[in-house]
Amino acid sequence: MRTRPLKVALLGCGVVGSEVARIMTTHADDLAARIGAPVELAGVAVRRPSKVRDGIDPALVTTDATALVKRGDIDVVVEVIGGIEPARTLITTAFEYGASVVSANKALLAQDGAALHAAAEEHGEDLYYEAAVAGAIPLIRPLRESLAGDKVNRVLGIVNGTTNFILDKMDSTGAGYQEALDEATALGYAEADPTADVEAFDAAAKAAILAGIAFHTRVRLDDVYREGMTEVTSADFASARAMGCTIKLLAICERAADGGSVTARVHPAMIPLTHPLASVRGAYNAVFVESDAAGQLMFYGPGAGGAPTASAVLGDLVAVCRNRLSGATGPGESAYAALPVSPMGDVVTRYHISLDVADKPGVLAQVATVFAEHGVSIDTVRQQGRQDGDGEASLVVVTHRASDASLTGTVEALRKLDTVRGVASIMRVEGE
Repeated sequence: MRTRPLKVALLGCGVVGSEVARIMTTHADDLAARIGAPVELAGVAVRRPSKVRDGIDPALVTTDATALVKRGDIDVVVEVIGGIEPARTLITTAFEYGASVVSANKALLAQDGAALHAAAEEHGEDLYYEAAVAGAIPLIRPLRESLAGDKVNRVLGIVNGTTNFILDKMDSTGAGYQEALDEATALGYAEADPTADVEAFDAAAKAAILAGIAFHTRVRLDDVYREGMTEVTSADFASARAMGCTIKLLAICERAADGGSVTARVHPAMIPLTHPLASVRGAYNAVFVESDAAGQLMFYGPGAGGAPTASAVLGDLVAVCRNRLSGATGPGESAYAALPVSPMGDVVTRYHISLDVADKPGVLAQVATVFAEHGVSIDTVRQQGRQDGDGEASLVVVTHRASDASLTGTVEALRKLDTVRGVASIMRVEGE
């Protein structure tokens, strides 16, 4: 074993960073044995140096992250500060000064992954980011290494624990959205400002990363269709149960049937209770991968939290350190396929549409005619009059597979019917 330690700079010492530092200290001997050399925490960049950090030598703490990555003797920079800047500049500077990088920064990788990979390659360094997508769940490495000889056709997953907790609570207890969100906040699953989670920005960034790796194509955050889950209601769950389904916020990355394009989208969807993802409860994550040779694979586990995310970071740290000792680098960006990313309008799926209609004869025929005129085939219809006697009824239509564009045209035409009082909800049905 080499006795000279590999030096690690830690950028950020919050929930995840403090766990990374703790594991590096408490598991130092095991890490050294697995890597083939000791690893030494050489510096920790933070914003508030006066804060007491158990187990970290105060002499290592600095507010000058730039000076830390420019030292020249750093082997690996671990970036867990998040956001776009200064993280982007610090990462590229680390490459320039001879350090490889381990990051958990999903937002930055989804926006500028190609540029970061190019900078890493230019300087002969590694860029690893297992922790950016699904916390402790091994997913990035299986996709870009274990399945490198296979053809991945679809990645379907729950990649945000906060939204899954909220939707699971609504389903299991009948709670409304706000009530479930309040509980998630009280338990620490939701941030004080939950926008990134509930409006699906977090999941969309992860979908961009997954699609890029799975399909060997550059997919940026702007390429991902995004729809949050704040409009999901108890009535939607009742309709889902009537169909033998539940509702999940899904990240869906698909290769077109002809192989000529890909799509990436995030939105609430009904999935059958028989699908493996339907049983994912609480704040857990799970990702379902479908490929030609391996078939169907499912990856499941805690998708967030300090210790689980730190586990993924340390796994990358070990891999990068091993590469450094051997004088090699791991796999970089694979974007050779360069497939176009199709817009949401081209996506074909099933739909569940709930309408408020006049409770009188002939309404169903009018609605069916509109669907037919737009080339959307109906699978099932359920109509129920209301007991309050207001002359209205609820009409639920479930379609066969249709494009998003054709469904949009159908809904616009339905709104023009005098007998349609309103469109209560529209939800996609996935996981067949």
